[in-house]
Amino acid sequence: MKVTLVGAGPGGTGLLTLKGFETLQTADVVLYDRCVNKDVLAAIPDSVEKIDVGKRAGHHSVPQDTINNLLLEKAKQGKNVVRLKGGDPFIFARGGEELELLAKNDIPFEVVPGVTSAIAAAIYAGIPITHRDCASSLHIITAHAKDDEPLNIDFGTLVKLNGTLVFLMGVAVINAICENCIAAGMDKDMPAAIVENAAANSQRKFLGTVATLPEIARANKVESPAVIIIGKVCEFSKRYDWFGKKPLRNKRIVVARIKSFKLAKSLEELGCDVIEIPCFKIAPLISHGCMLEKKMENIKDYSWLVFTSGTGVNIFLDYLIERGIDIRELTGVKIACVGVETEKELKKLGIKVDYVPAEYNGAALARGLTKLVKSGSKLLIARAKNGDQDLTNILADVGIAFDDVPIYENIIDTSVNTITLNDFDFAAFTCPSAVEGFAKIATNVDLHKIKVVCIGEKTAVTARMYGMEVYVSAEATIKSMVEKIKELSA
Repeated sequence: MKVTLVGAGPGGTGLLTLKGFETLQTADVVLYDRCVNKDVLAAIPDSVEKIDVGKRAGHHSVPQDTINNLLLEKAKQGKNVVRLKGGDPFIFARGGEELELLAKNDIPFEVVPGVTSAIAAAIYAGIPITHRDCASSLHIITAHAKDDEPLNIDFGTLVKLNGTLVFLMGVAVINAICENCIAAGMDKDMPAAIVENAAANSQRKFLGTVATLPEIARANKVESPAVIIIGKVCEFSKRYDWFGKKPLRNKRIVVARIKSFKLAKSLEELGCDVIEIPCFKIAPLISHGCMLEKKMENIKDYSWLVFTSGTGVNIFLDYLIERGIDIRELTGVKIACVGVETEKELKKLGIKVDYVPAEYNGAALARGLTKLVKSGSKLLIARAKNGDQDLTNILADVGIAFDDVPIYENIIDTSVNTITLNDFDFAAFTCPSAVEGFAKIATNVDLHKIKVVCIGEKTAVTARMYGMEVYVSAEATIKSMVEKIKELSA
């Protein structure tokens, strides 16, 4: 039994500390704020009870007292409880208040620090928040008072310190902040910046002076969460803005989440704002009595084991582990697969692939196997239910024996009935099922007007059926898809 306050940082899992990640893996229940990044929430194991307590700047759907009591209640049930908070738990995040009731009740607790947006906003805007030449101190101020009481900030003292001023939760009162700084003696031409959605790929940064920043923020419709930075260090932003120079900054791309985790991550690393659409869920078909169980009893009857996706590889391995089957049972069985990504998954397991076709599709795999499979040999094809028929049709036409074994299926995610999408540059698809799933839920999108990048011709054919403007990557790899997107974005 323990309660741990974990700072989630201001962005994705890249800014979540290793200690924070490890704590989430051992939790029984997690209470999280609405501002916590979706990728951090995705790092929480499915078995963990997750409770949205709804806190966001200015909008607390769950009262603080209720949150405090919920932490106590869950801990008294003997559970390991994690309170997941955006940024750092003790920097204007009321972490101290949440520990008070626990301390009174002798509940053991721990605090895992997080990256605060006060620092991350400056770094991701190219602003060295302190600098030996012009700023020897840093001051972090909340512009949101308790119970909406008037601000009680000693601007006179702050201005005299001649350091960097960072205001959190100050969008609504940016006029008052800047006017008070000037009234306290600050030069009206003092450099200033405002950073919206700090450290996210949707981040926006605007530069000005303490006199002009309010109008700049208003003209650009800056919204919370945003960080206001005032000080001479803001002058460095244009020269040091490493984040703004990423090749896909200001691009928004929809990725249908079927075998696309690596694609989304690769695009995000290049600064792209990725909108992930959970079109389908993967449903393994490896329970007791399944077709694979029957075929594995006679695995020695097969000369080749064939995979058409990395998902199939991993589900096959899960089956072996669950049933306690030694992988050496596959000794003497050759392995064939489609595509570099599938081959990579096999290599991770230390399995050498005997054949991968130059073209990454089922037809090419089948044509290659017709030249390699000896007479009288039999193939075990472990893949998705309702997979590409070109593979099996070609094998059947030349008389090669095989068993086509479904080990998983793609099921439409009923938790997402429709989705509203606006102002995106491209959609990216890694398989025909992703196209189908996207078309089913993107009900407000004119499919004839969107540009899409597909991993191969099979996927492209499906996209063209919906009238989409289709571009195909040079190779059927995630890397090639990313290169095509970069090319189209240049």
